[in-house]
This record gives sequence, structure tokens and C-alpha cells, in this order.
Amino acid sequence: MNEAATPLRRLFRVLVTVGPGALWLFLFVLLPTLLVLLASFLTRGPYGELVLPLGLHNYARLLNPLYLEIFANSLLLGLLTTLLSLLLGYPLAFYIARHPRRDLLLFLLLLPFLTNFLIRVYAWLVLLQREGLLNAFLGAFGLGPFPFYPSFLAVLLATLYTFLPFFVLPLYAAVERLDWQLLEAAYDLGARPVGAFFHAVLPQTYPGLFAGSALVFIPAMGTFVVADLLGAGRVVLIGNLIQQQFGVTRDWAFGAALSVFLMAFVFLALYLYARVQGERGLEDLV
Repeated sequence: MNEAATPLRRLFRVLVTVGPGALWLFLFVLLPTLLVLLASFLTRGPYGELVLPLGLHNYARLLNPLYLEIFANSLLLGLLTTLLSLLLGYPLAFYIARHPRRDLLLFLLLLPFLTNFLIRVYAWLVLLQREGLLNAFLGAFGLGPFPFYPSFLAVLLATLYTFLPFFVLPLYAAVERLDWQLLEAAYDLGARPVGAFFHAVLPQTYPGLFAGSALVFIPAMGTFVVADLLGAGRVVLIGNLIQQQFGVTRDWAFGAALSVFLMAFVFLALYLYARVQGERGLEDLV
């Protein structure tokens, strides 16, 4: 009797421990994703409703040069934000990790998150508009005014400011675990500072570097609030296009196709990240 009850007890424990989380993921992640996928194959009705027939016509519309340009702008924003985060965040992570008051610096890095996201974006509008603080400062030297707002540059700066901490934090965690003896060994073997950095330090930061890049690139590509406020209609990203389909034109079928396309691109980026991490893990084992 006890032997027969043992599998039932195990099943009960699994349902109690894993069941609520699995149910949550099914109801609020998997099921909505499947509904969006289904909607992407449907057709927009005369009043914006989803109707038959099923087909690939929504995905065929993605080949429109206008939509390809919007996707290219989104990709460019994601790449530039990631690159600038690398240039600014890499030395910043080392500076914080080696500073005696690192706790204070980490608090200052996270301090903007204590304020509302929209307030932080509006602050950039105050800084960059024609009568803003930046043009006022440059005007004191006889320069400007420059059309910082609305522009792609304004969107890029605000996006960089928003996601830079997401790059620094995982990189900081990797820097904290550095084995500095490898750097000393490289110097003992005659390596110069640049060569020692690339051979002894940089490879140890790859996990944080790749994680930070993914955390910046993926949300930067899909952002739409920053482009709405600082682009003022002149900068349209794929996130803005999706928002317009669901909120303005009520073309939910095409909006769903855009969403699926963006999710597929994100999953591809995550897959490449996992492949690179996996190959590096095998190299370390060897």
C-alpha cells in the first residue's frame, strides 16, 4: 500500500510545488502568446475585428519598404544603444567594482529607478528642446540653438540613459569575481598592459558582457514610449508601429504579425546568446 502511494505522493508534491508556477506561466505567458500567434493569421474585419480567412497576408505586408525601414531604425537603435552602453558601461563597471565606496556608487546608479519612467523621459525633453537647458548652455558660448528635439539623437540618448544600468549591473557582478592572479601571471610572462587585458581580463567578463548586451539590445529594440515623446512622430520604431495597430488603426491582425515577428527576432538573439555562452563554457571545460 505504501509502495502504491509513493508515486501519488510524488505527483502531489510536484503539483503543489511546480503546479502554481506552471499554471501562471500557461495563463499569462503561453496562452496569450498562442492567441497573438493565431490572431496574426486572421484578417481584419470592417470594424477592426478579427475574422476569417486564415493566411500569411499579414506577414507578407512586412516586406513593405516602409515597414522594413522602421525595422531597420529599430535595429539601429538597439545596436547603437548596446555599443554605447559597452563603451560607457565597461569602464564604469570596473570603476565601481574597484572603488572603496562601491555600495554608494551602486545606489547612485540605481537611483533613477526610484522615479517614474515617464518623468525621466520628460526630463530629457526639458534638456533637449529648442529652449531647453542644453541649448541655453551652448547659447552662452554663442552656439546653437540646435534641433536636438525631436530627433533620432534624442531617442538614442534617452534610451541609452534608460538601459545603461541594465548593462552595468551584470558586468559589475562579473568584474567582482575576476581572478586578478591571471593578470599578474600575464605580466610575469612579459605581456604588455593591453595584451594582458585582452588575454587575462576580458575573457573573464564575457558572461556579464553578453548578459548586459542582451538586457540592453532586446528592450531597446522594442521601446516605443521614448520614441513617442522624444521623436514626436519623426522617429517611428517597430514598437510604435505595433502600438498604432492596436490603438489607432485597430488592425489587430497586422499588429499581432508584427509582434510575432519581433518575438521571433528576440528569440533568435537569445538563441545566439545561449550558443555563444555554451561554446565558451565548453572551451573553459577543455
